[in-house]
Amino acid sequence: MSDPRFIRNFSIIAHIDHGKSTLADQLLLRTGAISQRDFRNQVLDDMDLERERGITIQMHPVTVYHTYQGQKYELNLIDTPGHVDFNYEVSRSLAACEGAILLVDAFQGVQAQTVANAYLAIEHDLTIVPVLNKIDMPIARPDAVIAEMEQAVGVKPEEVLRASAKTGLGIDEVLAAIIERIPPPKGQPEAAVQALVYNSHFDTYKGVVVYIRVMQGTLRKGQRIKLMRGNTEHEITEMGQFRPTPTGCDSLSAGQVGYFTAQIKNLSDVHIGDTVTDALHPTDTALPGYKEPKPMVFSGLYPVNNNDFEELREALAKLRLNDSSFTYQPEVSEGLGFGFRCGFLGMLHREIIQQRLERDSELDLVQTAPNVTYEILSRKGEILEIDSPQKVPDAGQIEEFREPFVRINFLLPAENIGDLMQMCSERRGVYVRTEYLSPTRAILVYEMPLAEVIYDLYDKLKSVTHGYGTMDYDFLGYRAADLVRLDVLVHHKRVDALSTIVHRATADRRGRKLLKKLREEIDRHLFEVVLQAAVGSRIIARESIAPMKKNVTAKCYGGDITRKRKLWAKQAEGKKRMKQIGQVDIPQEAFLAVLESDQ
Repeated sequence: MSDPRFIRNFSIIAHIDHGKSTLADQLLLRTGAISQRDFRNQVLDDMDLERERGITIQMHPVTVYHTYQGQKYELNLIDTPGHVDFNYEVSRSLAACEGAILLVDAFQGVQAQTVANAYLAIEHDLTIVPVLNKIDMPIARPDAVIAEMEQAVGVKPEEVLRASAKTGLGIDEVLAAIIERIPPPKGQPEAAVQALVYNSHFDTYKGVVVYIRVMQGTLRKGQRIKLMRGNTEHEITEMGQFRPTPTGCDSLSAGQVGYFTAQIKNLSDVHIGDTVTDALHPTDTALPGYKEPKPMVFSGLYPVNNNDFEELREALAKLRLNDSSFTYQPEVSEGLGFGFRCGFLGMLHREIIQQRLERDSELDLVQTAPNVTYEILSRKGEILEIDSPQKVPDAGQIEEFREPFVRINFLLPAENIGDLMQMCSERRGVYVRTEYLSPTRAILVYEMPLAEVIYDLYDKLKSVTHGYGTMDYDFLGYRAADLVRLDVLVHHKRVDALSTIVHRATADRRGRKLLKKLREEIDRHLFEVVLQAAVGSRIIARESIAPMKKNVTAKCYGGDITRKRKLWAKQAEGKKRMKQIGQVDIPQEAFLAVLESDQ
């Protein structure tokens, strides 16, 4: 049983690419958890995708031991992602810590995620240890960046440590600050067991591996435990800590971080944020857990081969286990067959999930265009949640159509403010304020519909600011707007799978663009095919695909024109009848071309 006074639990928070994973590796090397030979980049980022992209997607825990002033301390580091889409992962790891290292790049300075994550840590009442990284770079500007940190996050300049994770400079001071400044955990090893489930993953041989932070009491191998949310009981078969490889131990007491397996076969039994307690002497109160994250972007996922539907269902269930911010439910589309409607936190999250599914399960997937969740207040006074255009009721039943709004903080060079303001006003943005971090850098705050943000705002920001701008957004709530459902009619029949929700002001332009794309994808038929875009009963755009013509007069040569006329009249009659009863085949490629993204 460990004495909680000699345990420190902390995480490293930073903007993407500020050297978080390198600092974690350097701490492992300095405390002897890995040898110089094992010291490679991103030790904790073990997913192939993480190594390829050089980003952290999921949090990784690791326990190291460090002797300071003759006393041995147990340090638990919970690594966090830096990208805005994985904000939820950050809040989960912070709930398991007492302190956080706020890491800032000595050249790039304070960025959007730095500010967002610092406020997250302050909300969780964590002690912040500010560290300036990459001070060995010739282009570093430490004094200016420390002034920015003081302005943006309110840290005291004298408390900022200067380090270089790459060369190991200043790492001993960082370790000393972790022990001196971060408070020890508060729990009592003798109290009733309370442990927080902050992550989990599925192992084919062991079942569900549950990652826990023990808040009170002591958990032992062989003990019967109860998961409070589902009220299920299990027996611990194996437990241990990540040092950084899983290392078995017999007990975990208050303040410690580790994992256990209990032959849990059912993926749905384990909930992130749940409380683990002793089955024989349970605690009365569950831990507050986490606020359930709300998916912001919805998109359909369909297997290219319809026989893979069950495999896809299984793969999604496993993925949901260690990414509870992702949701899915089955749906049927007339163009694409059976699939799932999935909810994501953002576009990068959506891309990562698709790649993880394709790699881990070797499935070929089709993804439809993303759309956000809307709210509709009906004439009867009911509030409906709309996550796909097919669910929008007729215009006569709608009292108010609401869309999600977010507050965006842009951090950018002062010279690009004008360009960005113009870009935001084109996207129905509402200006809030400008703050200057220094004479050359500013924070611009806007409120904007989420639908205008998710597609390509990040890419556009990068091009406007030549790569120097960063952004971060928070969900504000739903606001009424003049929105309509744009329907596509093929041969006078509405095709549900092609409907989209758009702002009335852009409906005409979007409708025309959509039909042009569709016209290229649908093959010519023996009769004229009419494509229309409509809002309610009003047609706003029209395209037609000319029929294939057979030369019925090829066999006539010379002679009277009346014979040719008779044949043409007969052909026209046939086409007229065909047009009335003919069916138009819409190939899967046509659905995809339109659904991929009409932005």
